Amino acid sequence: MADVDMSGKTVLITGGNSGIGRYTAIGLARMGAKVVFTSRNLRKGDVARAELREIVNKQQVDCMELNLSSFRSIEQFAKQFLAKYPRLDVLVLNAGSVLDTRRVTDEGFEMTFGVNHLGHFFLTQLLRAHLEAASARVVVVASDAHRGARSGLNFDDLMFERAYKGWAAYSASKLANILFANELGRRFEGVTANSLHPGVVRTGFARDGDVSNVFARAAISIARPFLIGPERGAQTSIYLASAPELEGKTGGYYDKCRPGKQIAAAQDDEAAKRLWEVSEALVEQGLAKRKPKS
Repeated sequence: MADVDMSGKTVLITGGNSGIGRYTAIGLARMGAKVVFTSRNLRKGDVARAELREIVNKQQVDCMELNLSSFRSIEQFAKQFLAKYPRLDVLVLNAGSVLDTRRVTDEGFEMTFGVNHLGHFFLTQLLRAHLEAASARVVVVASDAHRGARSGLNFDDLMFERAYKGWAAYSASKLANILFANELGRRFEGVTANSLHPGVVRTGFARDGDVSNVFARAAISIARPFLIGPERGAQTSIYLASAPELEGKTGGYYDKCRPGKQIAAAQDDEAAKRLWEVSEALVEQGLAKRKPKS
């Protein structure tokens, strides 16, 4: 992949200031791409940008603020990005969260679903014209954790209001990632979309407050010696974003830069279509909540 030339291409990575996203940004910038990564904390993002500019060409990396749990932030980001960058060749939906305690987004959606799926769904809609104009690639960082949602998405309780279990919500959001990628490739003209499992990666995922349960933290601590580093975890994202042999290929799920195994629920085209339509309705619902009553 090091020989791939991405000069002249613009790449957007959500959550690129640390972990897998950081190394995805470095890898693609080294190929010559202009890389824009997002951070929900602009101070941390600015620090990461300065660090990355020391590693790669200073003009190749930029950072913008984005909070995927806020539609207002997503809209503001999209407006600024579209005004600043005339094209978008690759969109890497990398940001994610896993929570033990149920929380909600600014619009009242369950946080894990809201950040991992719905926020990315809304962002992608706002960037659609740019994506289609460039016949872009969309890379969705899912996970083999989707296997925990073997029975499929529960469309009657997507927000886990009846009974909340953090890992179940996370597994469902990762299944939603795969279904979303599959359907996006069918709906966006000329755009390809593929999802991936990055591996079980050693990052700050638990330390940064995304995992609040003491038992989850203990399990991660025990497993840490066996986890791969984020640089290795980024390789499949880089591959999907850049590999010439994937030109025109869509709807795949990849692991270690080759086709991976999915559960049957991840290949359910009707569920993918339904998730898309439900997501559209939820976005409308979230936007309507902000409008003052007449």
